Amino acid sequence: MKLVGRWTAALVVVVVLGVGGWALWPSGGAGGGLEERIAVVDGPGDDQRVTLDATFFPPAGGGKAPAVLLAHGFGGSKRSVRTEAESLAARGYAVLTWSARGFGASTGEIALNSPDYEVKDVRQLVDWLAKRPEVLLDAPGDPRVGAAGGSYGGAISLMAAAYDARIDALVPQITWYDLADALFPDASGRGPENGVFKRMWAALFFSRASDSPLASGGGGLLAPPAGGSSDTRPTPETPAEAPGGAGATPAASPGTGSPASPGGDAGREVQCGRFLPAICDIYLQVARTGRATPEAVRLLRASSPVSVPGRIRVPTLLIQGKRDSLFPIAHADANARAIAATGAPVEVAWFDGGHDGGDGEPDWLGERTAAWFDRWLKKDGGAAGEAFTVTRDGGRDPGTRRPVLEHATAATYPGLAGTAAVPVRLGGGEQAVATPPGGSPAALSSVPGLGALLSGATGAGASLDMPGQVAVFDSAPLGGSLQVTGSPVVRLRVRGTGEVSLFAKVYDVGGPRPLLPQGLVAPFRVTATEDGTPVTVALPAIDHRLAPGHRLRVAVSTTDMGFTAATDPAVHRVSLADPVVTVPTDPSLRLARGGVSWTVWALPLAAAVVAAIVALTGRRRAAKGRPGDPDVPLEITGLTKRYRDGELAVDGLSFRVERGQVLGLLGPNGAGKTTTMRMLMGLIHPDAGEIKVFGHPVAPGAPVLSRLGCFVEGPGFLPHLSGRENLRLYWRATGRPEADAHMEEALEIAGLGDALERAVRTYSQGMRQRLAIAQAMLGLPDLLVLDEPTNGLDPPQIAEMRRVLIRYARDGRTVIVSSHLLAEVEQVCDHVVVMHRGRLVTAGRVSDLLVGAAPANGHKARLEEVFLDLIQERS
Repeated sequence: MKLVGRWTAALVVVVVLGVGGWALWPSGGAGGGLEERIAVVDGPGDDQRVTLDATFFPPAGGGKAPAVLLAHGFGGSKRSVRTEAESLAARGYAVLTWSARGFGASTGEIALNSPDYEVKDVRQLVDWLAKRPEVLLDAPGDPRVGAAGGSYGGAISLMAAAYDARIDALVPQITWYDLADALFPDASGRGPENGVFKRMWAALFFSRASDSPLASGGGGLLAPPAGGSSDTRPTPETPAEAPGGAGATPAASPGTGSPASPGGDAGREVQCGRFLPAICDIYLQVARTGRATPEAVRLLRASSPVSVPGRIRVPTLLIQGKRDSLFPIAHADANARAIAATGAPVEVAWFDGGHDGGDGEPDWLGERTAAWFDRWLKKDGGAAGEAFTVTRDGGRDPGTRRPVLEHATAATYPGLAGTAAVPVRLGGGEQAVATPPGGSPAALSSVPGLGALLSGATGAGASLDMPGQVAVFDSAPLGGSLQVTGSPVVRLRVRGTGEVSLFAKVYDVGGPRPLLPQGLVAPFRVTATEDGTPVTVALPAIDHRLAPGHRLRVAVSTTDMGFTAATDPAVHRVSLADPVVTVPTDPSLRLARGGVSWTVWALPLAAAVVAAIVALTGRRRAAKGRPGDPDVPLEITGLTKRYRDGELAVDGLSFRVERGQVLGLLGPNGAGKTTTMRMLMGLIHPDAGEIKVFGHPVAPGAPVLSRLGCFVEGPGFLPHLSGRENLRLYWRATGRPEADAHMEEALEIAGLGDALERAVRTYSQGMRQRLAIAQAMLGLPDLLVLDEPTNGLDPPQIAEMRRVLIRYARDGRTVIVSSHLLAEVEQVCDHVVVMHRGRLVTAGRVSDLLVGAAPANGHKARLEEVFLDLIQERS
C-alpha cells in the first residue's frame, strides 16, 4: 500500500505540472513579423464574429512567395510557433500564424476544430492571404499555400484541406484521424461506442488549462520540451493580448466570444474553460459514465478526418510520434490510407517524440517539413523522399556519448501489418484476473503528457502491473533478434459473467526489468460468458527490436490509470484463443545516411592535437629507457599495474615473443590480459617493469609504435562514414605516406566486398570486427596485436581468419592473439602465455604443453584441458 501511495502522490504532482508541460513547441525570441487582428465570421449560420490574433511573416528577400499556415497545438497560441514561422520565412515563405478561437488573445470559444467554427476561420485566413502582395497566387483569390501544425494544429490542417481546395500541401504532426476513437479507443475494432474512456487525457483537455497563464504561455503539443528552441517558462500574455483586454471583442450572447465567462455560466467556466457550452455539457456527461454517447461520437467525428472520406486530396507528409498515448501511430496510419486512396502523394514518418516526450528531433522535423513544402509549393523539382521513415536508437556517439538517432527508410509504406508477419508462439494457461473495488489501485503504463518520466532514452516505458489484476503470456527465448514494426495481433478468450474492460500490452522481457515499448496499451471492452468470449486484439503499434534471448510477453490487465475502469469488483479468466501472436515487421527498412553533428568532425581534430602532445612527451620518456635487442618483437620484464583500490591487475609479468610466432595470450576473465595489451600499446602507464618493442621502450607516442598494429576492446569507427572512408581517415591521421598503407591488402583481408562503400552504422557486429582487423593490418605492421578477433564472426569467417593470421606470421611478422576460444587458439597459435590473477602461469610452445599433458592411455590432450588444469593448480 505504501508503493501505491507513492505512485498516487507522484501522479498528483505530475498532473498539476502537466498543464504547464503542454508547452511542447515553445515560442522563439524576437524577430520580424506583422501583428494583425483578423475579423472572421463563423458558426452554423455565420452568426458569430470572432477576432483572431495573428502574425504575418513576409518572405525573406521580398517578392512573391508561397504561403504557409502554421497552426499551434491545444493550450498554445501563435507565440508557440514563432520560431518555426521565422525559420520558414527565412527560407522564402510567407507565413501566417494565429491563435485559434478560444486561445491566447483571440476571441470566441473552443469548438475542437469544428467545420462550423475553426474550419471556417481558416478558410477566411486563406482569403486574407490571397489579398497579400507578398503571396504567390495560382489564380485570382487562390494563393499557393500549405498548412502545418502539431496535434490540434495538425488536425485543423487536415480539416481545412478537406473543406478548402485552395490548400496545396500538408504536414500534419502527431494528430488524430478519429477524435472519438482517440478518446474512446477499442482495440477489438468495434468502435468508440464500445471503447474505454481515456479519462486523464480528456480531463486535461477540458480543464481550465485553456484559460490559464500556464496554457497561454505554453506551446503546441508538437514536440517535447527538449525539442524547443527557446524559453518554456509559463508567462502570461501581455495586457494587449490578455483575454478581455484591448485585443478582445466583448459580446453579451453565448458563443460570441467573451473569454472571461463563456456562456455566462461561472460553474461551467471552472469545469470547461473556454469551450463551447454544448461541448462542455457532453464532456460532463461522458466523464460521469465513462461511456461514449451517440452525441459525443457525432460531435468528435465531425471534427475529424474520418468524417470527410475522399476529400483530402493534396500531397501530405504525416509525421507521428512513437511515444504518444494520446494520438498513437494508428491515427497516422488511418490518415495515410484515406489520403492515399484519393491518389494524392503521401509519406509517413514515425519519429522519436509525441505527447509523451522523447527527443522531439526538432531540427530533423523542421528540415523534413521545409523540404516537403519546397517540393510541392516551390516546385523546386527535388527528388521524392522515401514513403516511410522511422527513427531508431543508434546507440551512443563514441565521442560525446550522447544518444544517436538513426532513420530507417523504405520505398513503400507497410501500414500497421508490416510487409511480413512473424508468428511467435506464446505460453501460459487460463489465468484469473480481478477487477478491484472502485477500480483502484490501478496499473500504470504512462502519465498523460509526461510519459517521458517513466521512459528511458530508448522509449521503453516502465510500467506497474498490480498483482492479481494481470494475466501474462510469454514466448520462449527468441533465437534471433525480432524487429517489431507495426501492430501485433493476438486472439484471447475471456470467461466469466458481465462486461469487463481489459488493457493489453506488449513487453520486451530479458533485461534488468520488463520493458513496455513507448509506454502504450490497447484497451478493449468485452462481455464475458461462462463458455468464453473470443476476442481479436490489435496490440499497440510500435517500432521496437527484441534482442536474441529475450522473450515477447503479452500482458492483459483489468485496470490502467489513464482510463476509466469498472468499479464493481469482479473476477474473470483470460486465456489464449490462439497461442500464436502475429508480429509485423518490415525487412525492407534500411538505415539512411544522415548528417552528423560538428562534434564528429571536431573530435578527430582534437584527438590529433592531443596525439601530437602525447607523442612529444612520449618521445622524451622513451629516450630514458635502455635499448634492447632490435630483432625481438616484444620483451616484457617485471610488468606491474595496480588498480586505484590497490589490487594488482598485473603482477610482475615477464615473457618474450620472437619473430614469426603466433602467440596466444590466455587467461580467465580478470587475468590481466587486456590491461597488459593496453600497456603494450602505450595507452596506460605501468607502475613498474618494462615493455620493449623491437628493442625500444614503450611510452605513449613512441615512434616504435608505428611498427605495431592493434585492435583491443572492440572496434570504434565514425558511423556515418563508409568502411573504406574510415580506413583512409585512420591512415591519414598517422601522417605516413598513403603508399605505405597497403590498403588493398588490408581490404582483401576484410572481405567486405560492396559493403566497404556503405556507412559503418549499417554493419553487423561481424562486419565491424573484420573492418577493425583490416584497420589493424594497415601498413602491414611487424607486430600485430588482436583482442578477441573472432567475436561476431561465423565459422567460415573464423576459418578464413585463422589462415590469414598463420600466413601473416609466416612472412616473418609476429602476431599476438588474446582469446577465450581455446580450440581456435590451439589451431592458430604455436606459442601461448597463460595468465591468472595478473601473474604468469606458464609460457611456451603449444605442442610442448600438449605432449606434457598427454594421458598414459594415448588420448590426445586438448588445450582446454591443459588450460583448466593449469588454472586449477594455480588457484
